[in-house]
Amino acid sequence: MTIREMCDVFDVTPRTLRFYESKELLFPIREGQKRLFTKRDRARLKLILRGKRFGFSLEEIRQLLDLYHMGDQQQTQLRRTYEIAQDRLSDMEKQRDELNAAIDELKEQMKWGEKMITSLTQPQRAAE
Repeated sequence: MTIREMCDVFDVTPRTLRFYESKELLFPIREGQKRLFTKRDRARLKLILRGKRFGFSLEEIRQLLDLYHMGDQQQTQLRRTYEIAQDRLSDMEKQRDELNAAIDELKEQMKWGEKMITSLTQPQRAAE
C-alpha cells in the first residue's frame, strides 16, 4: 500500500505514518521518495492504533511488537500484553471512578446554584 492508501484505510495522516516509522514501529519499503507498506506494516499499524486507544505508551507498544519474533508462538508477547493491559485497565477504572465522583459533585453544585438563582430572582415579600 502507498502512504495515501494507508492514510485512507486507517484514518491517519502521512505525518503520523512518518512519525511511527521514525520511532521504528513501521518499516515501509522505500523506492526513492515513495513508501510502500507491507501486510506486516498494516498489521502493526492496527495494533499501534489499538494500543494508543487503550492508553499504552509508544514505548510499550514498540516493546510488545518486538516480542513477536521470540519463537515461542507469541506466548511472551501475549503475557506481557496482558500484564500491561491489566495495569492500564486498573488506571482507566480509577480515572472513571474519579470522573464519576467529580460529575456527581458538579451536579450537586449545580442544584445548589439553581436554587440560589431561583431565590434571587423571586420578588422579596415585605415584612408585615
